[in-house]
Amino acid sequence: MTHHLSQQQARHLQLAAQGLLSAPRRKASQADVLAAIRRMALLQIDTISVVARSPYLVLYSRVGAYDPGWLDQLLAEGALFEYWAHEACFVPAEDYGLMRHRMLNAESLGWKFSQRWFDQHRADIEAIVEHIRVHGPVRSADFERKGGKGSGWWDWKPEKRHLEVLFTLGRLMVKERRAFQRVYDLAERVRPDWDDARDLPTPEEALLEQVRNSCRALGIVKAGWVADYYRLKRAPYGELLHGLADQGELIPVKVEGWSHDAFVHASLAAELEQAAAGTLNSGNTAILSPFDPLVWDRKRALELFDFDYKIECYTPAPKRKYGYFTLPILHRGKLVGRLDAKAHRAQGVFEVKSLHLEPGVRVSQRLSDDLKRALSRMADWHGTPRLAIGQAPDGLAERLAG
Repeated sequence: MTHHLSQQQARHLQLAAQGLLSAPRRKASQADVLAAIRRMALLQIDTISVVARSPYLVLYSRVGAYDPGWLDQLLAEGALFEYWAHEACFVPAEDYGLMRHRMLNAESLGWKFSQRWFDQHRADIEAIVEHIRVHGPVRSADFERKGGKGSGWWDWKPEKRHLEVLFTLGRLMVKERRAFQRVYDLAERVRPDWDDARDLPTPEEALLEQVRNSCRALGIVKAGWVADYYRLKRAPYGELLHGLADQGELIPVKVEGWSHDAFVHASLAAELEQAAAGTLNSGNTAILSPFDPLVWDRKRALELFDFDYKIECYTPAPKRKYGYFTLPILHRGKLVGRLDAKAHRAQGVFEVKSLHLEPGVRVSQRLSDDLKRALSRMADWHGTPRLAIGQAPDGLAERLAG
């Protein structure tokens, strides 16, 4: 029997897969942080820090208040590694083999690797490898810039580019982060357990496992959504999804208004039964990172949540519509708006510069109460317990600040 789902039921299934359907029910532990990353498969890294940096905020949205140092510890302990997946991501250690082919064929990564730079600077790059071999791990900051201060990623000092090249080639790995700065060491010292000759999956095996991980992390999927999660080659994935359904790993479903085939991951079989019966609901309100897996595929966010989202930090200020670093607002199974926030840590103030609701979203008492509770908890976790609300619609600023 094929289940027929409304779009809202489909949303609830994706939220269930992502760990966002319900608010955390107990105090978080370090094990919860690792479990959340494994559930998502990938945790995207971004350095913007007007609020908590994105990977920390994505975890907070799922596990509630926790010690951000736990993420750093998991990396240092080897439970996670860093590499180019969706973009730069923390990845569970057990999935190292899924990324290894990219390291061995780095030219396929486009702008992330320059063969020309490697060829032009091979002697200096090999000298860095030997320096690390003899003297131990290094940071980019350990190398002095010659010729003044840089003005952006396009003006990195040569040593930083060398380190990035070696990282992309998989010859160096990020051993740990100190104050969010990468500390690089030789890959064979970070992963002494790994042997390409013994452990490397075939490209076909790695691709299949990435597709499986994507389907599990998304919960509900259609062929057009598969490639984006790991930034796989754009290809028709329908036949592969039907094959996984034949093996019982995916469950075919029909979604209202969709002409494309859709599938639910078998790990959500119980939730699918609830969704089809109309009993899978969400009472959760969460403020999301712009790089949350729920919204990082802008096309999927529009198709599934009717949420047209663009991050504007790379847009010139006069052309921004919503703000520098707008955070999507998840409320009871829907993406209902976005807010532009800044944590003023020295002053203990969490500022919401502006808050915008989606067309048709009404400022109800329930929305106000849920949003105030979510913002207050988030502000406390940032160490900025005083809320300051700027622009917001229909008296919402007064309700949130009151």
